[in-house]
Amino acid sequence: MGTLLLAAILLLVGLGLIISSRAAVPGLGAAATLRRPVGLVAIALAFVVVALGSFVTVDAGQLGVKVFFGRVESDVLENGFHVINPLTEVVMMDGRTQAYTMSGKINEGQVQGDDAISVLSGDGLTLKLEVTVQYHLTASTAPQVYKSLANDYVERVVRPETRAALRDAAVGFQATDLYSVRRGEFVNTVKEKLTRAFNTRGIALENVLLRDVVLPDKVRAAIDEKIAAEQEAQKMQYVLQREKQEAERKRVEAAGISDAQTIIAGSLTNQYLQYNYISTLRELVKSNNATFVITPFDQKLTPMLNLNQGN
Repeated sequence: MGTLLLAAILLLVGLGLIISSRAAVPGLGAAATLRRPVGLVAIALAFVVVALGSFVTVDAGQLGVKVFFGRVESDVLENGFHVINPLTEVVMMDGRTQAYTMSGKINEGQVQGDDAISVLSGDGLTLKLEVTVQYHLTASTAPQVYKSLANDYVERVVRPETRAALRDAAVGFQATDLYSVRRGEFVNTVKEKLTRAFNTRGIALENVLLRDVVLPDKVRAAIDEKIAAEQEAQKMQYVLQREKQEAERKRVEAAGISDAQTIIAGSLTNQYLQYNYISTLRELVKSNNATFVITPFDQKLTPMLNLNQGN
């Protein structure tokens, strides 16, 4: 609108100079003759200003919302060069992915200082959550957002809706749930609540990142002890399982030895023992290390003497 105002001023000045140049004013001399060309130049500049105001370029990632005398139009200018009505104002809005962080660490989020969200868990404990919400505006909803929120949608929608969704979801979970196994389920619950809240205001939610869960010191110590006890129990289960497997191995081994002895005992006959006895004596007599051998020969145990003549 500033461009149109400038063009209107130039046009009025130019017309005024041309009209005044037609009236003969004694004593002005050369100054009177310059009014007409100066007025023409002013009018020409007015048209140039209007022409330039008819062109607009929308940068990558931006959305151009058109406003015609206060009325927000539904069609949006996307990336590129556009020719528009010079009476139309184009408001640029960010269509890229935006991130809003609420953190307890200094200079990490949009709010300086401790901006972590305090929530009450289902078991009555107060926790602090640090989160990042990713979202963006779409071409179809940008006029709706500008009409109802202008460019102040972060403080008026994103921040309060995120804090409300986190607090509403936390009451359905125990403190240990957010710290361990049900963390993903909690995040999904928050995403469902935020998606519904953002959609009604024309904002598209992309993701919710639960950066950290800060528990009271006593609760954190109790959880660490519980986790350590569970790990020790799992270790003992492993040891017991290993011992059972070793006992089973020994039982199978003993059963195999017993079965082998039973088979061997069943195959030992007197004839086999006598044959094995004679074969052993034969090898012993042939040995160079044997000086003499005394063996029972008959039922009266008459010894059989063999003197090794080689030594």
